[in-house]
Parts: sequence; structure tokens; C-alpha cells
Amino acid sequence: MALLHTRNIEIRGISACVPSHIEDNKKSHLLNTAEEVAKFIDTTGIEFRHTVNGRDICTSDLSYEAARKLMAELNWQPAEIDCLIFVSQTPDYILPATACILQERLGLPMDCYAMDISLGCTGWVYGLSAISALLSSGSMKKGLLLVGDTTTITKSRRDKSTFPLFGDAGTATAIEYQEGADGIKFHLGTDGRGYDAIMIPDGGFRNFVTPESFKEEEVEPGIFRNRLQSILNGPSVFTFGITKAPRSVNALLEFSNLSKEEIDYFVFHQANLIMNEKIRTKLKIEHEKVPYSLDEYGNTSSASIPLTIVSRLQSELAGNKKQLLACSFGVGLSWASASFNTENLVLPPVIVI
Repeated sequence: MALLHTRNIEIRGISACVPSHIEDNKKSHLLNTAEEVAKFIDTTGIEFRHTVNGRDICTSDLSYEAARKLMAELNWQPAEIDCLIFVSQTPDYILPATACILQERLGLPMDCYAMDISLGCTGWVYGLSAISALLSSGSMKKGLLLVGDTTTITKSRRDKSTFPLFGDAGTATAIEYQEGADGIKFHLGTDGRGYDAIMIPDGGFRNFVTPESFKEEEVEPGIFRNRLQSILNGPSVFTFGITKAPRSVNALLEFSNLSKEEIDYFVFHQANLIMNEKIRTKLKIEHEKVPYSLDEYGNTSSASIPLTIVSRLQSELAGNKKQLLACSFGVGLSWASASFNTENLVLPPVIVI
């Protein structure tokens, strides 16, 4: 079981950027009646979503804007950045790594450690564990964790099981070495038996792109897609999420020697309202401690936890010391939780481009 404690680490700030185009699920062509619209919004909690909508915007562009703003707010100079990790399943290219491109765009030094990590829903917590481990010894002092996805590009607009759920976002998290800081505690896990519950079948090196890859098929009524677009096995993912997330939270609380009452906010991956509320009630957490950004942004994959912190907890965390626990779960299948203190956290308003 992966239980980690990275010491001497502090999160200095978090920023987020979303595309300006907004999809309104009340006007979705996939939801045919007023009753269907009302049921969808009531169960998923998703009314609006920011999407790239075919524009020439990549995840790296959103993360770049978030990083640039955060560095300015913190007065961090590019030359001070020792490492950059980019976490996404929608990189710029198959190769090279997008982190290399972002190193140059942000003007970071050429001896900056730069690396991509391919993860979806759990990407922010896993990325946080990786960059914290790099910085905890003190050899590196400052790092940027850039996390996000433009997953709507991978969804079929004729698939009502996926397209109305997802939004696009990029985020930046500033991490700094601080001698004596308590750091961050993690619980992480993976069950690859469920790898095919959320996947794109073709386009990688296991299944190359062929003419058949582009052939759209009706999988079920209202669900049309090809093999280059995302599959989501809703029932399997739901069962996985409501099982693994509470266990991960409880394991991390025990490892951290914390009670639920000592946590000021539980920030969950924004999967959908009915799943997240099931997790919350299983854990017996008060509603006031669990912020949601689903209504405005939808499921933004790896960006959902930092986006929720920025958009929903800005005033609560500014100038105050708080204890947070973040829990993510999804594609892989994987899960990951992190507990950490924040104090005087820099949280610029959400950027829209």
C-alpha cells in the first residue's frame, strides 16, 4: 500500500485557467426533453462547462496561462524554478514531452528538471507526490506542477454518456522547499484490472489508427462514437469510485493521525454529483466541508481538484491556515488522496481565455 510522507514541502499557490466557450446543458442537443435535462442536471450537478470547442487551444496553453499568472502573483522569477512536471492525458504531441515545450515557453532555465506524467482523474495528487519527493531533500527549492486536460476533444458530440459531463481546464501549483515544514501525506493505489472502464481504444501503439478507427457506430441509443473517442463504463466506474474513495480517505486519515473533524475541507475529484454525494455520505462528512465546482465547470479530469480549490475556496483559504484533504479516483483505474496544511495560499481568480 502506497502511503507516503514528503516533508519540508509547502504549497505556495494554485491557479487555474479555462476556455471562454461555455456549453449549456440546458440547451444540449443530446438531452431531448425538459424532463431529461432536469434529471441530468439534478443527478450529475453539471449545468455549464467551459470547453475548447474546436479552437486551437491545448492543455499546455491553459496551464501556461495559469503558471504565468501564479508566478507573477508570487513574484517568482523563471530562473528560480528548479523543476516542472506536466500531468495530462491530452499532451501537445505523442513526442516530445509537453514539459519540455513549457520549459521554453515559460523561460525556465535549461537545467530545469522537466517531465510529463500521463494520468487522468488522479493526476493532480499523483503529480503532487512526485514533485514533492523531488523537492523534499532541499537540492531543489521551487517547482511548478502543471496539471490539466482538454478531454472534450476526445468525446463524441453524439455520445450522451460522456459529452455533457466534461469540461476543459489547466492549472498550476507552486511548491517550495521549506526546512521543517510538515509537508504532505499521501495514500495512492491502482487497480489495472479495470483499465478498459475508461479508455480510447485506438491511436496508441497497441492499436494503431486505421480507417476502421474513424467508423462511427451506435453503441446504444443516444451513444454514437468511433474508436478514437472515449469509452466510459458508467456503472463500473461508479462502483469503483464509491468503494475506493472512502477507503482511501480513511486510510490517509489514519496514516496522518487526523480525525475527520480536524479537516476543514475535503476536496474530491469532481466526477458527478450523485457519485460524490454517495462518497460524502458514506464518510459521514458535513455538506459544508465538501465544495463543488461541477455546476460551472463539469468534470475537468485531472484539473478538477485544483480548479475547485481556486474557484470555490479562494476567500476561505486566503490569509487563513486550513487543513485540506484531497481525494481523486478514476481512469486507470487509480485513486489518490493527499492531506496538507495551507497558510496564506495565493489563489488568483480563475483565468478565462
